[in-house]
Amino acid sequence: MPNQIDSANLLERAEQLVDLAIKAGADKADAVVVRSRSKGVSVRLGKVESTEASESDDFSLRVFIGRQVASVSANPGFDLTALAERAVAMAKVSPEDPFAGLADESDLARDIPDLQLFDDTEVSSDQLRESALAMEEVARSVGGVSNSLGAGASAGMGGLVLVTSHGFSGSYAGSRFSRSVGVIAGEGTKMERDHDFDSRLYFAELDSPEEIGRRAAERAIRRLNPRQVPTASNLTVVFDPRVARGFAGTIAGAINGASVARKTSFLRDKMGQQVLKAGLNITDDPLKVRGSSSRPFDGEGISGKPLTMIEDGVLKHWFLSSSAARELGLKTNGRGVRGGTSVSPSSTNLALEPGDISPEQLIRSVGNGLYITDMIGQGVDMITGEYSRGASGFWIENGELTYPVSEITIASNLKDMFMRITVANDIDRKFGVAAPTLAIEGMTLAGL
Repeated sequence: MPNQIDSANLLERAEQLVDLAIKAGADKADAVVVRSRSKGVSVRLGKVESTEASESDDFSLRVFIGRQVASVSANPGFDLTALAERAVAMAKVSPEDPFAGLADESDLARDIPDLQLFDDTEVSSDQLRESALAMEEVARSVGGVSNSLGAGASAGMGGLVLVTSHGFSGSYAGSRFSRSVGVIAGEGTKMERDHDFDSRLYFAELDSPEEIGRRAAERAIRRLNPRQVPTASNLTVVFDPRVARGFAGTIAGAINGASVARKTSFLRDKMGQQVLKAGLNITDDPLKVRGSSSRPFDGEGISGKPLTMIEDGVLKHWFLSSSAARELGLKTNGRGVRGGTSVSPSSTNLALEPGDISPEQLIRSVGNGLYITDMIGQGVDMITGEYSRGASGFWIENGELTYPVSEITIASNLKDMFMRITVANDIDRKFGVAAPTLAIEGMTLAGL
């Protein structure tokens, strides 16, 4: 895998595109090139099912005439002049957007730090195939596993080049390696499935195929012979870290500046108020060295700083791009992400910071309750905070995990849930969203 994204060549083409847009009549412009390279192998039952490889360079140009804006995209080989002229012509007939514009020049990154996001390890298709086969073989060798859902391994890289008409020019690249496997345990109508995976920036840091295969098998076997439990109210529910990461992502969505501006977040009027239980902190760090979601500058050329988004339960910041910040009368904090031709705010390396007790102590403190390992459905209303999702996991009895449970629904309102969270100390920060085991009191369970 090449250790560069041909930054000099791509920067030159992006600079030309911006210059041509200005000559064609744009007041301001920026050009982005997103480069991706990937290859992967998937196997099932000891045989290769597919081998894939892909490469792409996606160019996009955004032009501004006053508050009128237009964006166009193209693949390599396009005519630079024609693309710039088309973008300007589109902007001239576009309606005004009062919040459109480039980031303020004074906010642009002047130094681009090396966050060690790229590992130039070459991984061959043969290596990917062997690791996928090894994961599946180990998983299928565990007693109780009856079938395979397949295994896969991949390696790839992504790069971003950004040039603006008001002085920013920069690029960076990141690598990504991953392994995953899914299996089925049991027979007939008593089958259960589960999976395990790992994803890292650096190949040497990946969990071994044997570890991943064993964990997937053990998780599937633990789910065998699930029971249903009676409907209950005022129940304490414990979220496994895999599920807790998704819950932390829900918190991030509620404090996204674009959602706040659209009035589609139930926290839209809560700035400066307590929104999480006292003592809880949500952090976001785009500059974390070797961070899964790190970036030396955002999609507008701004170097975001580490922030405590929620401190001691009190909401301190929204995730903001320039347009979302203008709409809210605020200043961007460098969380803009390019999505095609648009820019919207997003988290980077987000963490629901851990507490002081172990997950075992947390579970013991529950007494009787529910431990969730898997969630089903998307029953979350971000406007009202109403929360209702299908779930499966294990019943907690006398502070211990006992039998597996399934076909249940847990429900509450996120406003209440956020104020009743207790966190353990087992956070794993290798993913872009990190959270420890957490417990939420006062939930309703719909079962038998």
